[in-house]
Amino acid sequence: MQMTILHVSQPVDGGVARVVVDLVKGQREAGCRVLVACPPGGRLTAEALAAGARVLEWPAERSPGPSTAAESLRLRRIVRGAAPDVLHLHSAKAGLAGRLAARGSVPTVFQPHAWSFAAVEGRLAEASLRWERFATRWADRVLCVSEQERADGVAAGLEARWQVVPNGVDLRHFAPADSAARRHARMVLGLDQAAPLAVCVGRLCRQKGQDVLLDAWPRVVGRIPGARLALVGGGPDAAAVAERVRALPEPSRVRLAGDVPDPRPWLAAADLVVLPSRWEGMALAPLEAMAAARPVLLTDVPGARECLPPAHRPVALVAPGDPVALAERMSGILGDRIECERLGAAAREHVSEHHDIRGVITQVDGLYRALARRVEVPASRGSRVPQRF
Repeated sequence: MQMTILHVSQPVDGGVARVVVDLVKGQREAGCRVLVACPPGGRLTAEALAAGARVLEWPAERSPGPSTAAESLRLRRIVRGAAPDVLHLHSAKAGLAGRLAARGSVPTVFQPHAWSFAAVEGRLAEASLRWERFATRWADRVLCVSEQERADGVAAGLEARWQVVPNGVDLRHFAPADSAARRHARMVLGLDQAAPLAVCVGRLCRQKGQDVLLDAWPRVVGRIPGARLALVGGGPDAAAVAERVRALPEPSRVRLAGDVPDPRPWLAAADLVVLPSRWEGMALAPLEAMAAARPVLLTDVPGARECLPPAHRPVALVAPGDPVALAERMSGILGDRIECERLGAAAREHVSEHHDIRGVITQVDGLYRALARRVEVPASRGSRVPQRF
C-alpha cells in the first residue's frame, strides 16, 4: 500500500530537522508519498525537497503565542488538502498546532523530541503540562525516542498510547574517521595537528548547555595546557556565547565555528565530543559522533544513558549543570588519545548495532501501517475525492 505521510515540524534546523529528513529519505525510497509542512527558511525545506518530499509552507513561530490560533487554522487547511494516511507532528509547537488542527480526524503521531514542560519553569511549565495531559487524546501514538522520555511523560501524568523508537543515524553518511581523516580535517580547518581537541556540536541555546561547558573549560586548560575547544553551531544564544568566550582568561583556545552545513569534518578532527545538555529526548549529535568513531561525554539527561555502550556509562556521563564534574571528566578522557581511540571504536560498533537509521525507518513504517489499517472512512466521506498537490 502506497501511503501518504504528512510531517509537520516547526524546528527547521538542528536534530529535529535531521530526524524529519532521514524519515523522508527512507519513506520515499519505500515508495511513499511524503509531504513536509514547515516554516520557510532553515535547512529543512531544501533537504526535504532534495530527499523527494513535497514541501508546504507553514509559517509558525517557535514558541506558543498570539499567532498559534492562526497557525493552527492554516495547518488544518494543509491537512485537509493533503489528505494524509498518517500525520506525524514533530516537537512541541507542531504538536500543539497540529493536534488542534486535526483533533483526531487523521491518524496522528506526536513525537515530542523532549518534553516542552521540561524546558521551562513556573506557570509556563504548569500550562505546558496541562496541555500535554489534555492533548494526548488527539494522538494515536506518542512516539518517544528513549525509554526515559516515555517514563518522564508517565511520571508527569500523561495517559497516552506510547511507542518508543530510539533515534538513529545514517551509518553510510557518518562513516568512521581514521587517523588520516583526522589529519586531513585538521589541515582543512586550520587546527593544530597535535593539540587535544574537544568539540561540541549543537544549537547555541540554554538547552545544550554551552554556558556550562565554558565555565568548565578553564579548569580543563589548567590540567591540559595545549587543549582546544570548538563550539560548532548557531542559535539564539550566539551573541551571549561569544561574550562568554571573550571573557575567558587567556589563552582560552576556544573557537566559535558557527553554523556549518556539515559537521563531519569537525567530528573527524575531534578527540572527544561533548554535549552538556540540560534536557533532551535523545540527542542526535552524540549518535553522529559515535558513528564517526569518536568518544562522547554527555550529561545524564533522557536518552543519554540509553544511547551509550553500557561499559561507557560510568565514564561518559556527568550530572547536568555541574562544570566542576564536567571539567574533571573531560580532562581525564581528553588527556589520553589512545583511550579516546579505543572508546571511539567501541562507540561506532554500538551505534551500528543499535542506532542504524534503517531500523528506525522500519519501525516507524510498521507504526504508520498499523494506524492506517485501523481507520474506517465514514460512508458520507467515502466518495469524496481528496485534493492532491
